[in-house]
Amino acid sequence: MGVDADELGQLVVERLRHLGFVLCDGAVLAPEPDKDGLRRLHTPAREMELALRQGWLRRHLPKYLPFFADGCEVIPGSVLPGLVEVTQDEQHALFRVARLLWSIPFSKGYGRRLRFLLVDQANGKLMGILALQSPPLSFPARDRMFAYPDGRKTELVNQTMDVQTLGAVPPYARLLGGKLVALAAASNEVREAYRSKYAQRPTEMQGRVLPGDLVALTTTSAFGRSSLYNRLRYKGDVIAQSLGYTDGYGSFHLMELYPLFRQFLEAQGISTRGGFGSGPRRKWQTMVRALERLGLSPELLRHGVRREAFLFPLIDNLEDYLEGRDSRPQHRDLPFADLSSFWRERWFLPRTARVDGWVHHRREDIGQMVLLSSPTDVNSEKGR
Repeated sequence: MGVDADELGQLVVERLRHLGFVLCDGAVLAPEPDKDGLRRLHTPAREMELALRQGWLRRHLPKYLPFFADGCEVIPGSVLPGLVEVTQDEQHALFRVARLLWSIPFSKGYGRRLRFLLVDQANGKLMGILALQSPPLSFPARDRMFAYPDGRKTELVNQTMDVQTLGAVPPYARLLGGKLVALAAASNEVREAYRSKYAQRPTEMQGRVLPGDLVALTTTSAFGRSSLYNRLRYKGDVIAQSLGYTDGYGSFHLMELYPLFRQFLEAQGISTRGGFGSGPRRKWQTMVRALERLGLSPELLRHGVRREAFLFPLIDNLEDYLEGRDSRPQHRDLPFADLSSFWRERWFLPRTARVDGWVHHRREDIGQMVLLSSPTDVNSEKGR
């Protein structure tokens, strides 16, 4: 059965008004961008994702909850961070549980992917997670920085990665564990994991073999200006360089209606199926087409969340390399052990002395954050 255009158009308008948008004479005014308001914008998409994961969570959470720390299990003088690449099924499952704690919905990513767990080796508990994926080929905040040689932009940009997820989990989040994860992203170990996994492997879309050097990372903040990445330095070197702000367009605020958009277009003979390009850009294009065929403006995809963009240089000659003047990257030497020791003295220990709420954290709170009151088992989740 097809989706009625008038009903779907009305659903779009109702959804936007429910989220605080004002529609007046064809203009769309986004709600005020305070952080609580921004979290509310993400709530419908996050709740939809959690609902889809309830069956899997109820089967697996009892096994993985013990990997999260009670506050009393964190002994400040003994904390010893370790960086673990996710390669095993159990590690993937633990990563998945942790990622569902975020207020922003998660996608499996696209293209090349790397995932890491940060673990407190003193107690065996999870401190944070890091996920990287293939970079967007078009990213204005980054592309304004470099004059790529003619015909080489794709080759060079594909020697970078995009930070898909980066952050700490309770109780380490309260203790500035996010700073540790951000430092870890720039570490030698992440570069080496990339080389080990992708050196001499042809790209999926063009079959091109790229160098095994990871030369930079890009990311955007979750909510406007980032307190996590700003002023992030190590021994005077900038770890994360601000590139300015995005324009405030995206699809997350209407993601709850995405299945209906697809049904609507498919009923009109317009394919929305994937293959290459089935990531965020494909979803964006699907929503634009649906809105236009509903007689609505694509400007409705302007959510007003201007995220701060950042660049993590992993080589000292990044500009010369990406602009073709240097043929060999000059890698920064940033061992994770040195970065974690710096974090411990610079942020972690002073924080433990200033705040005490983290001591009372209970791992059972994790379950309350991800389990909904009405369990929903989804067949497609079985076996994943």
